[in-house]
Amino acid sequence: MSSWYRHLPSELEPAGVELLAGGSLSSTWVARWREQPQEAVIHDSEQGWVSGQELLDRSEIIARKLGSAGVEPGDRVLLSAASSVGLVAAHAAVLRLGAVVMPTNGAYRAEEVAHVVADARPKVAIVEQPEWIEWIHAADPNVVVTSPSVELDMGPSVHLDQAQSDTPALIGYTSGTTGRPKGAVLSHGNLLSSVRGLEIAWRWTADDTLILALPLFHMHGLGVGLHGTLTVGAKAVLLPEFEVSQVLDSLQEFHATMFFGVPTMYGRLLESTRADELKNLRLCVSGSAPLAAELHHKIYQITGQRVLERYGMTETAMLVSNPYEGERRPGSVGFPLPGVDIRLEGEPAEIQVKGPNVFSGYWERPNENLDAFVDGWFRTGDLGAVDSDGYLSIVGRAKELIISGGFNVYPREVEDVISEYEPIQECAVVGVPDDEWGEVVVAFVVADREVGTDEIKSFVGERLAHYKRPRRTHRVEALPRNALGKVQKHRLMEERET
Repeated sequence: MSSWYRHLPSELEPAGVELLAGGSLSSTWVARWREQPQEAVIHDSEQGWVSGQELLDRSEIIARKLGSAGVEPGDRVLLSAASSVGLVAAHAAVLRLGAVVMPTNGAYRAEEVAHVVADARPKVAIVEQPEWIEWIHAADPNVVVTSPSVELDMGPSVHLDQAQSDTPALIGYTSGTTGRPKGAVLSHGNLLSSVRGLEIAWRWTADDTLILALPLFHMHGLGVGLHGTLTVGAKAVLLPEFEVSQVLDSLQEFHATMFFGVPTMYGRLLESTRADELKNLRLCVSGSAPLAAELHHKIYQITGQRVLERYGMTETAMLVSNPYEGERRPGSVGFPLPGVDIRLEGEPAEIQVKGPNVFSGYWERPNENLDAFVDGWFRTGDLGAVDSDGYLSIVGRAKELIISGGFNVYPREVEDVISEYEPIQECAVVGVPDDEWGEVVVAFVVADREVGTDEIKSFVGERLAHYKRPRRTHRVEALPRNALGKVQKHRLMEERET
């Protein structure tokens, strides 16, 4: 399925598509900042607008501080903080230094933080949560921990902007078959080619202003929203969290042209009497979880916006998108983006992908890398179907991954924690469709007494991020199993409903 040419504007021939122009992600940004040093780039409520020259200066200072702490090309630096100009500058500094960013969810608790620290062994951690200092040092006392203001000694000048297309840029943690997050290693070329494809497909230009309320530890907010803005030379207004009135106020104040969100955000925007203000935007994009066709239609009825839904993964950045020009089909994710090839293999049909955006493998997971690729194609674990017009739809997941509010939850990780609770004998966790969150986590337990949802939430509360905690807990006599003893999770909800 190589129909990515359908995203091209009429004046651009396929032969003219250059997805790796600029060499590395950060070198592309630096070139733009030097060309237009006084042009405003990023805005937050504390700093206001900052220019390309300010980002150049700040990122160089931070890079020198990181260098003085021992960070060298290839070393990992963990980043976890609310969206801000300072976080953007630190992110750019790590990449300019040739080191590898570990964007980490601020909702992680002690065990989750300990896992990623022990797994990737960062040299420095830039975090804003005070309790993380203890958690990080418990996992590795050698990690240098500092705040987003990077209060480290200034070192001598360092070599910057030496990264090449194949230089590792980011380790994004995503759930795996072991039930513990595993790190997908993405190169500068992987990330750059993805946003170059979006630049073409979405007609993204330097004239655009994006309202970005998505977190910068997630591929949607970081790999699409921030990276895309900096690469094309556009502007982004960073909001530290999603709040309906703040988003709508920002659309007006900054004359925004674009908004990216997850379906839950769009549902909440529609609850506002001001929802029709979305009509002024050039483009609304939805991702990270399926956008229900009913919600797609409702958004159009109220705002006149036909939301553009797309499909991507931590391991691949963006893969597929509905067209900017042409029908944006509800329930579909559209056509492969420029440079991306997709095929459907097996029965049921798994989506497999190739392209310059696809990562090379998981961090120090050689056995899992063998399973992740077949004949050079990455196995997404998602099941797909293509209609007669060539639109791809995601029809299910071969893997058990739950996506709640745009965040990934692997059932095994939740089951392992719940199973440690003394009254619980067995546990199975499933994702259940939900109008607001896409899916919610539901636990089925075999226990020697009644165990309520609040009790389970209380037990796992300090062990798991909030989006991984069960929204409902059901006590059952036994978990349904097949002849080989494997739990048949699909039967759990069926039996509950009968």
